[in-house]
Amino acid sequence: MKTLLEGDVIWSPSDDRIKDTVLWDFMSWLKSEKGVVVEDYAQMWKWSVDELESFWESVWEYSGIISSSHYSKVLGGATMPGAEWFPGSNLNFTENIFAQSQENQPALYFRSEFISTQEMSWSELKGQVASVAKGLKELGVGPGDRVAAYLPNIPETVVAFLATASIGAIWSVCSPDFGSRSVIDRFQQIEPVVLLAVDGYSYNGKRFDKRDEVQMIQKSLTSLQHTVFIPYIQEEILEGCTPWETLLRHEVQLTFQAVPFEHPLWIVYSSGTTGLPKPIVQSHGGIILEYKKTMMIQHGYKPGDVVYWFSSTGWVMWNMLIGCLLTGSTIVIYDGSPSYPSMDVLWELAEETGIMFFGTSAPFILNSMKMNVRPKEKYDLSKLESLFSTGAPLTGDGYKWVYEHVKSDIWLVSASGGTDVCSAFVGGVPIEPVRIGEIQGRSLGVAAEAFDEDGNALTNEVGELVITKPMPSMPLYFWNDEDNKRYHESYFDEYPGIWKHGDWIKIDEKGRCVIYGRSDSTINRSGVRMGTSDLYRVIANLDVVMDSLVIDLEVMGKSESLILFVVLKKGHSLDDELRSKLKNQIREHLSPRFIPDEIYAVKDIPKTLNGKKMEVPIRKLLLGFDAEKVINSDSMGNPDSLRFFLELATEFNETRTTKLF
Repeated sequence: MKTLLEGDVIWSPSDDRIKDTVLWDFMSWLKSEKGVVVEDYAQMWKWSVDELESFWESVWEYSGIISSSHYSKVLGGATMPGAEWFPGSNLNFTENIFAQSQENQPALYFRSEFISTQEMSWSELKGQVASVAKGLKELGVGPGDRVAAYLPNIPETVVAFLATASIGAIWSVCSPDFGSRSVIDRFQQIEPVVLLAVDGYSYNGKRFDKRDEVQMIQKSLTSLQHTVFIPYIQEEILEGCTPWETLLRHEVQLTFQAVPFEHPLWIVYSSGTTGLPKPIVQSHGGIILEYKKTMMIQHGYKPGDVVYWFSSTGWVMWNMLIGCLLTGSTIVIYDGSPSYPSMDVLWELAEETGIMFFGTSAPFILNSMKMNVRPKEKYDLSKLESLFSTGAPLTGDGYKWVYEHVKSDIWLVSASGGTDVCSAFVGGVPIEPVRIGEIQGRSLGVAAEAFDEDGNALTNEVGELVITKPMPSMPLYFWNDEDNKRYHESYFDEYPGIWKHGDWIKIDEKGRCVIYGRSDSTINRSGVRMGTSDLYRVIANLDVVMDSLVIDLEVMGKSESLILFVVLKKGHSLDDELRSKLKNQIREHLSPRFIPDEIYAVKDIPKTLNGKKMEVPIRKLLLGFDAEKVINSDSMGNPDSLRFFLELATEFNETRTTKLF
């Protein structure tokens, strides 16, 4: 059997499968209804960005978006930032959800570490949303008011969000695994009038009481008028709070507050590795349109399909999972660790609920591979059609593991996007083959390019990921950002009028893509640049390495060192033999140029609350920046991991002959 290499085809959809996709149907609809003829995905993508207004209007019509008033034009202004979409239209996110209600299908399945699988019908969901919406109105909540939630991934969170959106109020959520300081830093900026909070959560078999944190959050939010309390791990209600059950006592019909297309739907937050997190505001219409395109047309979800994404409420994948309801699909929500009581728990859930589209992260796939998990040998995954991977670039071995040990006939989607747009820039194409180590293409309507430093588009070369034309789900603005200063600095400083995302990407002549990690944490060895993900992919092939972080300290012509930090499998230590093995792995599979000068074993890799490696802050720390200025420990998922790096930074700065900063 031929050994498959990076770039080789590992799966191709059958002709029948291609013709059964929503994308194929959309292309046929364009031909019959609009006279637009496209022969393949490359032509489809090109038309979608060349004829941006025609494309998005076609998505609106094809997907059946519900609005109470019609738009006067598709794009009132195309300048970034500040593009104006579908002026004149009035709609509501929640109304468009329930327009897809499926009477004989569950709206959602729910399971947690201590609650067995439950289901909620569409009618139950609608009734609870109507009741809670009425309850929020009685608490004085109206259009434009902020409703903040300190809630885990449970059905009550879905209900609360849809109720908030139905009345035109603005939603914002933090996961209860966030510390109180981190939550306060977010919610103080947006001044909520109501807080929904939970007593605690469970993770990895342990229950965490968060009532003290809730009280600290309450005291810090001077705008707060009411707190709605949801007992999750115990029955006791926090004193002075409105019980969740009180909001569920109304028997009313669900109504919808029609709002302008660009009325705020929710506020999400940047990772916040330095300074205060940026409160990113996105619109009802922009999210509806983007999710109709992504979930319905690009991913192909249909009414009754069962869709799952592993996520906490603190990651944008939670928002995207709720958006799957716009297609009439059934969503599966899971609250807890993906590895408790074992790495099999999510595959067991897939069998039990009949998951057809399984969303996870690249680290989960790689850890499953290293722990010798064999899902297809233990579970009935006959209904599984697709597996989605995001959060980090997926290695070639990760691709092979999926096809060998999950399912041979499966559409594997590696995608990359951002909280900033609540969607993907590049991702899956259901009518194209899957190639090892490559992302299939640029998403429809996303004018993604790789730019060099002078703003020239590159082909088959690594460059900055930029978006040259507006997307409906781009931020309206950052909350309380005077004159859009932080917004402009975040995306538009380097290339005027063009969105710079901060990732390295290579796009070939066919539109296939490879993401190489963050451009601002790139390795530069004597002028030769490489994304950190290249090195991570090579290191991940060693079973003994559970996680890694690489930091390049070459700066301003002063070559300090390239440092590799590794988390080792339990029972292993970093001896000379393993150091040599790591260096040989890099020498043979990457380049001798990128062999690290130093290797350290650490207990954990510093990560944000979203699970992103803190490459840039750690780099700045080791270069001599003030720790308090470059790292916000309250925005970390594992602040204890910092201790080693703080000590190392002190050691480095004491031995440096020249201070760099």
